[in-house]
Parts: sequence; C-alpha cells; structure tokens
Amino acid sequence: MLTIIAAAAENNALGKDNDLVWHLPDDFKRFKKLTTGHYIIMGRKTYESFPKPLPNRTHVVITRQLDYEDKNCLVVHNLEEALALASKDEQPFIIGGGEIYKLSLPQVDKIELTRVHGEFEADAYFPELDLNDWQLVNEEFHEKDDKHNYAFTYFTYQRKK
Repeated sequence: MLTIIAAAAENNALGKDNDLVWHLPDDFKRFKKLTTGHYIIMGRKTYESFPKPLPNRTHVVITRQLDYEDKNCLVVHNLEEALALASKDEQPFIIGGGEIYKLSLPQVDKIELTRVHGEFEADAYFPELDLNDWQLVNEEFHEKDDKHNYAFTYFTYQRKK
C-alpha cells in the first residue's frame, strides 16, 4: 500500500525556502511513528532540508541530477524507479515535496494528511485533492496549545475502489 504523508495548510501550503512554515511537535511524533522502519520516497530538495537522514528509514531520493550521490540514501531519477526500489516494503511512504506528491497522487492508495488550520505564504504546495476519489476514514482534531501555534487535524483518506 503506497501512502502519501504530508502536512499542508488550508491553502495547501507545504513550505517556503525548503523549510516548513510551522512547528508542530505532535505531528513530527506521528510522522516518526508511521514512517519508522519503512521506505520514504522524496525529492532531492526535501532530502536536503533534513539536518541529517532520518533514523530507521530507507531514504529514496528522486533527482534530475545524473551525478547526484549520497551514501545515506538510494538515488533514482524518476518516480517509477523509486517505486520499484520501495516495492520491497509493503508500506512505503511518499514524503514530499510538492512536485513528488503531485506525480505520485494517481498511484497512491492512502493519504495521511495533517491539515494545519491557517493560510501561509509558500513556494511549495500540496496538490488539490478530488474528494470524489477519496474516502475519509479517520479524522482527529488538535487544538492550538502552548507547544503548537496552530490548530490542526489529522485526516486519513483511502482511495475509493
């Protein structure tokens, strides 16, 4: 089952200048819990935005740069190669950025979306979802609090058959 995992604002903003525009510790914990032990597929800019590779996950990085090398990840040059590598895992995750989400959306079975309640200026956006194609199977709201400057909701969608 191929899953997208993302945090996007109400205007689908993902980030700006290769960074997130909010800090949600509980969302980071959920991301870690869901993706640990799995293949995570991402674009090069997303990968390079990490201070270091994420522990206990196999990083698959998609780049157009033919000479790109990094000993901490598997480098591929298109989504098909990434999916072929990740096929060893029964639950790989697409983790961004905006272009990779858009490319993978037609092939994805499930979406774990954290909807950040606010609108933000961004240079990377989550693709618009056609909710006719998706069934909402879980929803969990979190209020703004002393650790979270914004309220947010976890949404889990399954592709309708």
